[in-house]
Amino acid sequence: MADVAKLAGVSQQTVSRVLNKHPRVREATRARVLHAIGILGYRRNLAARALVTRRSHRLGVIGFNTTLYGPARTVHGIEQAAREAGYFVSVLSLRTINAPTAISSLVEQGVDEAIGHLVEQGVDGVVVVAPQHAAARALAGLPAGLPAVAIEYPHHGHVPVVRVDQAEGARQATALLLALGHETVWHVSGPDGWLESEGRREGWRAALSAAGREIPEPLTGDWTPRSGYVAGGELARVPGLSAVFVANDQMALGLLRAFSEAGIRVPEQVSVVGFDDVPESAYFTPALTTVRQDFGQVGRLSIELLLGRMDAARPAAHEVLVVPPQLIARDSTARARNVR
Repeated sequence: MADVAKLAGVSQQTVSRVLNKHPRVREATRARVLHAIGILGYRRNLAARALVTRRSHRLGVIGFNTTLYGPARTVHGIEQAAREAGYFVSVLSLRTINAPTAISSLVEQGVDEAIGHLVEQGVDGVVVVAPQHAAARALAGLPAGLPAVAIEYPHHGHVPVVRVDQAEGARQATALLLALGHETVWHVSGPDGWLESEGRREGWRAALSAAGREIPEPLTGDWTPRSGYVAGGELARVPGLSAVFVANDQMALGLLRAFSEAGIRVPEQVSVVGFDDVPESAYFTPALTTVRQDFGQVGRLSIELLLGRMDAARPAAHEVLVVPPQLIARDSTARARNVR
């Protein structure tokens, strides 16, 4: 920094202000300092900076099943928002276990170990994407003094939460199908123990109940196209089937394949709605009506909350920010055959 200051003809304090994007630096001075930085190839020593500021400017992110579209986009949104705020990110991806509570202790143990690993790295705070009850329970044991924010967490006052209104998205999807004249709507759910699965089942049931319609027994998948294909084979044998709400787009893709093989035309005979709005959903055959989640907004809000917790003298753990979903109507839905 002294070399940069000497070459630019300014003080080291001015160099520091330029590096920290301080507004009270004249543009000509800022340009001179940046030119000197470019000539010398200067890079700040983050380790030395951490000793002075007592911050590593590194955040930890714990995600689950990040090969799936939703978790992957959520983590990506967090990473982007953190980088824009000037923070590096350490991501630990854990595999969830679709199993009874007897095995859920393994998930809790994995979260505990991941948090311990990030604390050893000296992260300033942690964002935990907590899509399962077992993962959420582990957050109750966060180390004292570690700022944290949770995503898709059943809020109990431990940490601030950012979540998409899963139930509202499912309610909108089901309400659309009912408005098109379908007597009832079948549901292919995500796996048990997942908070998104529960929220989407809740919204689906609420819409049917409010309309006074029959609530069929949901079929359960595991988020994969294969499980949607299996569910589609079962639903193809249901007499009078005319509408299905599927808990994610990947399972909807498998269901569409099963319907095609069974000779069921979508949407002429059966209307289908998915959830997530994966980039490929507009190119399914037919293009899939679905519910879009704003993962970028989830990432931005989670980082804003976390930085607020890191800076506040008495951070509030009770805050919950809810991101609204958006229904995207495409070609996989149509009016029921008996409705003109």
